[in-house]
Amino acid sequence: MIEFTINGRAVSVDVEPDTPLLWVIRDEVALTGTKYGCGIGLCGACTVHVGGRATRSCITPVSDVAGAEITTIEGLDPKGEHPVQQAWRHLRVPQCGYCQSGQIMQAAAFLKDIPNPTDDDIDAVMTGNLCRCMTYNRIRAAVREAAATLRGEATNG
Repeated sequence: MIEFTINGRAVSVDVEPDTPLLWVIRDEVALTGTKYGCGIGLCGACTVHVGGRATRSCITPVSDVAGAEITTIEGLDPKGEHPVQQAWRHLRVPQCGYCQSGQIMQAAAFLKDIPNPTDDDIDAVMTGNLCRCMTYNRIRAAVREAAATLRGEATNG
């Protein structure tokens, strides 16, 4: 049995230790907001927070998160009111939406570390999260807006 906390709830799963965290989240815990993209940690669709850090769940063995605090898109803010989620809605970032939970989770973790990012900072961190619909300009704008909200500054809109 491997035990951890996900979105504030204690979980115990009986799976092989090398099972990717993504499949445990989706198949064992039944949270489907975290998506499968490439399976090799390059696209970012599977990004969750482990101990507050953005983590690619498709390449993270569940044994590596024993005892950890995990947050998925469903737990970032259950009402969808996290500043990053609000900015994503306000600026209508998603097109198809498939990659967006990973994008949002990456941005939320990033903004904890760099509350006043430059466009270069945003590009450097968000580049690892791919978007087939090419909404990168809207993603950058939403990260800027969320950063301003988190700093307590008014935003346009």
